[in-house]
Amino acid sequence: MLCFETICVEHRQLKNLSYHEARLNKTRRELWGYDDNWDLAELLPVPDQVDDTMHKCRIAYDKKVDNIRWEPYSRRAIRKIRRVYHDEIDYRYKYDNRDSLNALYAQRGDADEILIIRKGLVTDSNFCNVAFRDGNRWLTPVSPLLPGTQRALLLDQGIIETTDIRESDIKSFSQIRLFNAMVDWAHAATLDVSLIA
Repeated sequence: MLCFETICVEHRQLKNLSYHEARLNKTRRELWGYDDNWDLAELLPVPDQVDDTMHKCRIAYDKKVDNIRWEPYSRRAIRKIRRVYHDEIDYRYKYDNRDSLNALYAQRGDADEILIIRKGLVTDSNFCNVAFRDGNRWLTPVSPLLPGTQRALLLDQGIIETTDIRESDIKSFSQIRLFNAMVDWAHAATLDVSLIA
């Protein structure tokens, strides 16, 4: 059972590395009982072929590193979101096997992204955590499928706050924003909630 981390690389620098390291080492402790901590800066020297443009570093691991991939990255456009439903989905750890998420994503129809509803509560999109605009606050679900590293950073910075968000609450917000390790707050897709089908 592999897990992985996806780390943003800009100007040959690994971004938010301490957050990725914390999640990876927490996963190693909880899934496999390890109490040592991996040092990702040591494990991930940036190779020469990675230039100053945005890249994605993907490290897959279980008890040891399985593989490391470095790929150019470009952000995708999100214009419409479709709600999908699954009451039992579990993605507490960043599992390499995304079959259950892929099956939900296949239900998106003409939308670019999905919003996963579990037991009446909003969780995440396929690849992103989400936040909703409530007046001058941005609120993110207290129980996402996967607590993302960008989400952790934004919470620490006080940019977003957590709360329970029910599906029925969506219409009371003005906007939704989608963000992850590769898409920081400044570049996150922001849509009117009317674009959530």
